[in-house]
Amino acid sequence: MSPADTLRSAARALRANGLRSALTTLGIVIGVASVVVMVAIGAGTQALIREEIERTGTNIIVVMPGAAASASGTQSALIRPTLSDEDAISLRDESYGIVTAAPSVPGVAQLVTPRGNASTALQGITEEFFTARNWRLASGRTIVAEDVETSAKVAMLGQTAAETLFGDVDPIGQTVRVNQVPVEVIGLLAAKGKSMDGTDDDDVIFLPLTTAREQIVGRSSVKTHSVGMITVKIADSEGIDAGIEEVRDILRFQHRLRPGQADDFRINNVAEMLNLQQESSAAMTRLLAAIASISLLVGGIGIMNIMLVSVTERTREIGIRMAVGGTPRDILLQFLAEATVLSVAGGLAGAVVGIVGAIFVRQLDMRVEVTADPMLLAFTFSALVGLVFGIYPAVHASRKSPVEALRSE
Repeated sequence: MSPADTLRSAARALRANGLRSALTTLGIVIGVASVVVMVAIGAGTQALIREEIERTGTNIIVVMPGAAASASGTQSALIRPTLSDEDAISLRDESYGIVTAAPSVPGVAQLVTPRGNASTALQGITEEFFTARNWRLASGRTIVAEDVETSAKVAMLGQTAAETLFGDVDPIGQTVRVNQVPVEVIGLLAAKGKSMDGTDDDDVIFLPLTTAREQIVGRSSVKTHSVGMITVKIADSEGIDAGIEEVRDILRFQHRLRPGQADDFRINNVAEMLNLQQESSAAMTRLLAAIASISLLVGGIGIMNIMLVSVTERTREIGIRMAVGGTPRDILLQFLAEATVLSVAGGLAGAVVGIVGAIFVRQLDMRVEVTADPMLLAFTFSALVGLVFGIYPAVHASRKSPVEALRSE
């Protein structure tokens, strides 16, 4: 028989028992669909991490206050305001590989306008902030050095905050009350989107550092000129490790820390943390895909069992085909083709179900990335599973003698 005749014969035999054939492929369908969905979710998470790296840059480090050392040399359990404006100035002026160091004071503020109100993330910043971070301006102007020096009552809004407070009205020149302090909107930031943890980066208001610290966040930190963080931009991402050591040396000298005394600040390499998250996500995706692939093996065992039952039920058919000239090779290819068609059909159905499942997951506000590679791999694997697990039933059928087959009922 030609390959085409073998496939047509296999298709007719499977259609004769349609329900059983469909149930047989169920394990393959579930396996392929699971692999597609798991890989899509993992790829979506890795895409989010890549976007986060692009947004923050690979040459950014963030210095945060740490547990200040007590007189006995032990660290306090409380995080104290150990960073100041002077630290940022020292990092800018005394370093070689640092482009800029931008101090900031984070907080949360209640914003009120005649059109609406919102509780929004607040950042008190200096003019260096926009040099350190990749944040574009949509309209208006940015906060400049004069605004910081004079504690000007001006602000910049993110897209989400602007829409909440003003709707379709241009916010430039409008007045917003920030914790009861009236400020003028001078700038509108370009949309940035959500971060990996789901935080809306556009739901933010920026004010001059001095204005935020002295009039909005609170006066407790004014005397020490303390800041909540310092964003440091290194000249070259290849020199990030050297930049971290330079930052540590400058701050330890600035804080008069003795040799052996613990740092009273923390340095976070943003790109390194995100890369570790990406590697962890990729490993988890591979693990989940491997677990999901187990159902493919279960499906293959199901195909083998059903094909063995089919061989027993069709013993007389096998005998008749041998009696009229069929060879053991024809019988082997017939049953092997049936097993392969079952697994291929299950693979195709599983790919479709996987795509539908990925679309459903996307509706749950999760990031998914459906690509052809995992579907092709899962489909190929499912076909191989059918081929491998179909060999034994096919060989078993081809070894029956014509006389034995015709006499059995």
